[in-house]
Amino acid sequence: MPTCSADSLAAMFGANTTNAAGAANFICDQFNTVTTKFIDTTYAIDTTYLLFSAYLVFSMQLGFAMLCAGSVRAKNTMNIMLTNVLDAAAGGLFYYLFGFAFAFGTPSNGFIGKHNFALKDIPSSVFDYSYFLYQWAFAIAAAGITSGSIAERTQFVAYLIYSAFLTGFVYPVVSHWFWSVDGWASASNLNNLFLGSGVIDFAGSGVVHMVGGIAGLYGALIEGPRIGRFDHTGRSVALRGHSASLVVLGTFLLWFGWYGFNPGSFTKILSPYESGNFYGQWSAVGRTAVTTTLAGCTAALTTLFGKRIISGHWNVTDVCNGLLGGFAAITAGCSVVDPWAAVVCGFVAACVLTGCNKLAEKFKYDDPLEAAQLHGGCGAWGVIFTGLFAKEKYVNEVYPGKPGRPYGLLMGGGVKLLAAHVVQIMVIFGFVSATMGPLFFILHKLKLLRISPEDETAGMDMTRHGGFAYVYHDEDSHKNNGLPTRTIETSTTPT
Repeated sequence: MPTCSADSLAAMFGANTTNAAGAANFICDQFNTVTTKFIDTTYAIDTTYLLFSAYLVFSMQLGFAMLCAGSVRAKNTMNIMLTNVLDAAAGGLFYYLFGFAFAFGTPSNGFIGKHNFALKDIPSSVFDYSYFLYQWAFAIAAAGITSGSIAERTQFVAYLIYSAFLTGFVYPVVSHWFWSVDGWASASNLNNLFLGSGVIDFAGSGVVHMVGGIAGLYGALIEGPRIGRFDHTGRSVALRGHSASLVVLGTFLLWFGWYGFNPGSFTKILSPYESGNFYGQWSAVGRTAVTTTLAGCTAALTTLFGKRIISGHWNVTDVCNGLLGGFAAITAGCSVVDPWAAVVCGFVAACVLTGCNKLAEKFKYDDPLEAAQLHGGCGAWGVIFTGLFAKEKYVNEVYPGKPGRPYGLLMGGGVKLLAAHVVQIMVIFGFVSATMGPLFFILHKLKLLRISPEDETAGMDMTRHGGFAYVYHDEDSHKNNGLPTRTIETSTTPT
């Protein structure tokens, strides 16, 4: 901001001025007061924008909860909703104690942060509390992805352990690599850009979606499929979720929250690219919302007609998963691609999801929410997509300070950005495999991972949580709404 010098201003007054110094001091005081107000307003606007984005991302937890609840059988509804609450609660504590410091504690080395444990020395000139809240909402989103992969057969204690480890260490380390100013592959590490570009994973197709999806992949692989998912001949048997209504509700809530997830990742909105011009960061925020929308819509329609051709049905749950696959894919490049490229992203994402589901069925892999396929597979495609379609103009606007960066291969920017993104996929897969894989294996060996076959058959709501999610106190209560007959005694009236 410009400053006012009373001495310089006094020299400009004419000889007839009776008190040039006094007049100059008065004018400068007024000018500096206005300048300070503008600075304060800028901080307030950007912080309000970030907090609002954090609230939107947090609302995605409700979306995850409803999507998960609708995608499992009624006898496990209470269990899956409780795990979603747990992801937020345990994730909040462990991200506060360790996760935020490992992710963004600067100055640090390229591998892991080492300051700001338990938010020590915050707020500072670098971070305010709003930034922590926003990043916490991202961390619990990664944990929520994993919970869907291991639904309907996992012990409650396993959820506690994996959720704490994922949000307190695994996810923060990965986010440090690609998002911290000190991260070895961060596009913001201007002093040491990996391959001259860094990794442009703007809102986390790799950092969030691949991490959550790969973690879920190992959990589901080590646990094995649900009882009855494949018959004695190995043929796939559909274990359909009990409520398409909840699936659709959860999908729309996630769609709504994604407008905080992707556009909110700018973290500030009041940044002019050219002062006094109608075009600034607020335009980039709007463009990011548009690319997010178009990728999801294209993926939904592609899935709709693709499934119609394959199965002969118009399936709403498949369309919802396709929509979310498009969102997961565009998340990496949403800020640096044109809207037309987002349509390409969504189309390919739907094809990737369909192909991953076919592979999962072939190898008898059981994921009730298709989380590993959707978030892992489509997230990896989103990372590749950004390396192909990132536009030079947008890259330089969103990641300033280093002109001449590499950009998308198909946009004429060379192969360096794509190479950096291939490395990102490899290191995320390797690191999550080396951390979450052994964790799930140890839990399995300690018999803390999977519930007993008897409990799984009866349903975890009854055997582990004291009763079904759906209970009616009327003349038909003994029928339990079509669920297995069993008397339920509760001390409180369910809502």
